[in-house]
Amino acid sequence: MTTGLMGLQRFSPAGWLHVTGDDVASFLQGQCSQDLVALPVGRGSYGLWLTQKGRVEADSLVFRVGEREYWLLSEGVSGASLRERLERFIIADDVTVEDATPTVQAAWLVGSAEAWGERLGGTALQVGEVRPWLGGWLLRDPRAGGARSVWVGPSPAWPAESPAVSPERGEGARIEAGIVRVPDDIGPGELPNEGGLEQDAISYSKGCYLGQETVARLRAMGQVRRRLYRVRGVGAAPEGGAKALFQQGRRVGELRSRAADGTGGFIGYALLTLLHLDLSRGLALEEAEPETLALGGVV
Repeated sequence: MTTGLMGLQRFSPAGWLHVTGDDVASFLQGQCSQDLVALPVGRGSYGLWLTQKGRVEADSLVFRVGEREYWLLSEGVSGASLRERLERFIIADDVTVEDATPTVQAAWLVGSAEAWGERLGGTALQVGEVRPWLGGWLLRDPRAGGARSVWVGPSPAWPAESPAVSPERGEGARIEAGIVRVPDDIGPGELPNEGGLEQDAISYSKGCYLGQETVARLRAMGQVRRRLYRVRGVGAAPEGGAKALFQQGRRVGELRSRAADGTGGFIGYALLTLLHLDLSRGLALEEAEPETLALGGVV
């Protein structure tokens, strides 16, 4: 994360679902790319909700707070969409999905878990730990080695001396940490491995789930046709949605998330087609412009 960055980045979650019932663990196990049956109570995970063809429909952080009780947090996919995705496959299962998104707020706790220790009662959160706090739930995000934590709940009274982190600075910290967001960076029609999501979001040891055949085939093949790369640019980040990127006059992909880097330039993610991509060159925002975007490593 950005050196010295410490504070709260508040946001409105797109989706916050309460999933309960006698069959909830086995039901979610058959839908999510992560092993949620093996997830202990009081722990969290990160997983994907895929189509039958293995494309990414949604993602979520999963909070297991009881034997038959989970919460799902989606930063970019609406609660209504995720609820519809889950209920589409409920047949005879004893499972209830409630959309509690309108009732809560959320915040990323940006900075080291150790620095946050005193504010959390003197004990730093372990990676993947779920803890009740301020009337809601707190999870140390298992991605990127636990580089940040997230809190979700009703309007809280934040601890004193908790400075605000702007969305721009928080976004830069997320990109630097290598954390991918669905659907901004990888979305519908795209494969988990194109965004490096197999590292944090997929269990290869669990039983069957929707989209598993494609995921297993990708693992066996060991390659995809596109990959998400980090990039750095000069000047202000381009505004708007996805932007076409070019190399030697040929379109090679899209610039997706981006944020100011604090030094007069910007950092971002680019989804690039590997065919014809020259890793020794830069990228251009227009077909005839200089290749001023520096190409970094894969996410």
